[in-house]
Amino acid sequence: MKELQYLNKYFVKYKFHFLLGIGITIIAQIFALFTPKLISKSFKAIEDFHKNNLSIELIKNELIHNIFWIIGTTLIAGVLTFLMRQTLIVMSRNIEFDLKNEVFKHYEVLDQNFYKRNRTGDLMNRISEDTAKVRMYVGPAVMYTINTFIRFTVVIVYMYDVSPRLTLYTILPLPILSFIIFKLSKEINKRSTIFQQYLSKVSSFTQEIFSGIRVVKAYALEKQYQNNLNDLAHESKTKSMSLAGVQSLFGPLMIALIGVSNLIVIYFGGMMYINGTIKSIGTIAEFILYVNMLTWPVASIGWVSSLVQEAEASQKRINEFLKIEPEIKNKAIGNTTIFGDIEFKNVTFTYQDTGIVALQNISFEVKKGETLAILGKTGSGKSSILSLLTRMHDIKQGSITIDGKKIDEINLYDLRKCIGIVPQDAFLFSDTIKNNIKFGKENATDEEVKFAAKNAVVHDNIMNFNTQYETILGERGITLSGGQKQRVSIARAIIKKPKILLFDDCLSAVDTETEEQILNNFLEISKDTTTIIVSHRVSSAKNADKIIIIDEGQIIQEGSHNQLLNQDGYYAKLYAKQLSEKELN
Repeated sequence: MKELQYLNKYFVKYKFHFLLGIGITIIAQIFALFTPKLISKSFKAIEDFHKNNLSIELIKNELIHNIFWIIGTTLIAGVLTFLMRQTLIVMSRNIEFDLKNEVFKHYEVLDQNFYKRNRTGDLMNRISEDTAKVRMYVGPAVMYTINTFIRFTVVIVYMYDVSPRLTLYTILPLPILSFIIFKLSKEINKRSTIFQQYLSKVSSFTQEIFSGIRVVKAYALEKQYQNNLNDLAHESKTKSMSLAGVQSLFGPLMIALIGVSNLIVIYFGGMMYINGTIKSIGTIAEFILYVNMLTWPVASIGWVSSLVQEAEASQKRINEFLKIEPEIKNKAIGNTTIFGDIEFKNVTFTYQDTGIVALQNISFEVKKGETLAILGKTGSGKSSILSLLTRMHDIKQGSITIDGKKIDEINLYDLRKCIGIVPQDAFLFSDTIKNNIKFGKENATDEEVKFAAKNAVVHDNIMNFNTQYETILGERGITLSGGQKQRVSIARAIIKKPKILLFDDCLSAVDTETEEQILNNFLEISKDTTTIIVSHRVSSAKNADKIIIIDEGQIIQEGSHNQLLNQDGYYAKLYAKQLSEKELN
């Protein structure tokens, strides 16, 4: 139960529902216990009729009176049981809602390294399957535990009041029951944990295949992956059946023990009636009803124990992630106004997960409204600079300042709000094109959306679709071509009107003519925006105020377009090569 203690704060939050549910349960159980008493009273009346030759009309009236009381108290108990479920089950749904939001919120603040280490399917499983298991604990498990405890307490008190000796005989099987529950619960906990792990593996595998279905089909690997999933699903099924096998033992064992209790009541109760210890046969009937009233609570102990053990395993998996501290922390308090002056000073950066040194002693400066272009070979460290500017990673050597202030002293949310980034691998949501563009500014008008799309040179393409801006995109924007996805992503950044704009080789899928048009449009609409363009094309960099060339994490050249052309180096050779390729085309 150690892992489940994390949920205590939610019980405190919904204490009104919790306490009200307990109160209703107590009252419901008291009304439910009227029936055995009334039946015992009816048996005694019948016995008195035979012994004392009472009037048959008197007996009929008493029996009818008892029947009406039984019906009335049973109905009241039923209504109260319904209200109990309405309070405790509603509480569990609220807790599930809060827990899912807490997990999702924590996912959002975790850094890039976390997502590199964990698979998407496993993350989804913890926020869906695991939280559902936890809900079964805070709802049905808690409800039936309270119900069982109160019923046991009230029934035992009533039984003891009628016959202490027969009560003792009746509860003899309970220690055996407790031992069985203890042993089976431990086994369920172990098998439930293993099953949840395999469920995460299946989720991760299928999510990955669905995301890469085009590649699977292109290489005709459907059969192979079907076999792989079949093997994984078979293993998951084996673990599930193993868990179900243990869980299935609870019910029959509970019913068997209740049956033993009934036999004990009949035998010892009968002997006590013969000996005169019990005055009425109705007492035996009353005890049998009491024992049968305990049938479901006792039988539910196994089910509840199973729910608790499954929830314990699931909550442990949730807690593992909730305990992870994000590496990127927002240290600043209060709002920060950002203008756009950027300076890197002797920055060295190494990726922790791979140990690769991405940047070595990098220094440069970009003033507000200026444009910096960064060129270099693949893997030279260009994109790492943009990751550091958005604080996807933190540095340990050197310093990065914005407006003269260290980047980790700036409010993280203000920093990212003022930055518009267009990644090379444009990610679009499965939503309308309009909403994908408005992702950069949620309250943007239709005119602003169209203005951004026109400046990203994608408006004409959108207008050719049947539903134009209301076109629903497939997962990851699969409906659009590579160039169209990049331009919609650019429109998303433009509509934000950021102080700092980062282009991460985002024009690689468009032709040079469209590229030139987009860059010219941007120069007109964002004169006060600080821009950094990462590219492998000279055409993207030539109009920049400053250009730096990076190779193996180090700056090997820097200057303007004309200055670098006059140097015998990487930039001049790249320019000549791309110029000759353009002439050939």
